[in-house]
Amino acid sequence: MSAYILLFFGLVAMILCGNWLVTGSVQLARHFKISTLVVGLTVVAYGTATPEIFISVKAAINGSPDIALGNVIGSNIANIGCIMAIVALICPVPIRNRAIGFDIIMMFIVTFMLLFFGYNGMIGIYEGICFLTILIAYSVLTVLKSKRTTQAKEMLKPTMKPVISASMILASIAGLYFSSGWFVDGARELALQWGVSERVIGISIVAVGTSAPELTTSLIAAFKNEGDLSVGNIIGSNFFNIAGVLGITATIRAVDIAEKSLFFYDMMWLLGITIALLLTMIPLSKGKITRWESLWLLMAFIVYIIILYK
Repeated sequence: MSAYILLFFGLVAMILCGNWLVTGSVQLARHFKISTLVVGLTVVAYGTATPEIFISVKAAINGSPDIALGNVIGSNIANIGCIMAIVALICPVPIRNRAIGFDIIMMFIVTFMLLFFGYNGMIGIYEGICFLTILIAYSVLTVLKSKRTTQAKEMLKPTMKPVISASMILASIAGLYFSSGWFVDGARELALQWGVSERVIGISIVAVGTSAPELTTSLIAAFKNEGDLSVGNIIGSNFFNIAGVLGITATIRAVDIAEKSLFFYDMMWLLGITIALLLTMIPLSKGKITRWESLWLLMAFIVYIIILYK
């Protein structure tokens, strides 16, 4: 089958399954009375990042570590420089909840940990377990803190029964498993056809493609004046991509870093664009990501992609 057909059907299926996963996850979250910000940081962010899990794990198992690692780094760059920028260009995003500062710090911590762990040229099982431990601790702490501070009147009532929500989640995960396989196969064929490295394909086409659920979710949230959900989705996804996606992948199979110089180059771009996002949100209590600021983020992302393909 043509690489383009595999990519197309794989991406469409992942977007559909990702949306079903988010819908089912949010409905379950409402049953447990979790705040909007926490839903964005955890349930929605983890749900929309599920395509990255299947793609990175499959790529690592199939002997394509550059796609596995490039997918994580590229998705995080795309989430800020492309997804968040497009959302804020269409609808400027206000930051109402200063508690998001802690979540930004956690995102920075795991990003620096990835840079440190990658110094020896491999993300192994011990690094993967370390990432997963941080993910579990952060998720539990975030949910418990939310349940203590969120008032019942702030919560929307669920419109689905828990059984239906759970069934939707299971079905969407199964769909993501198969569609991610098509997408990885298509990406590998495309790399051969274009004569570019799997790193370039993984960090651009695969990364942007798997970020489609984040774009859909964040846009809908912004239009509904749920700025905290939009930003929480991006920050939570970036945290989960490293701590969760790479944590699970490395625990199953170590991820080799073929060229450390290129890894550090990509990481510098990720850290730079992450710091730029933070600067647009200061002060956190009254911050707002404006169209002008989002335009700069988008331009930085475009420059990165142009350099990537040179």
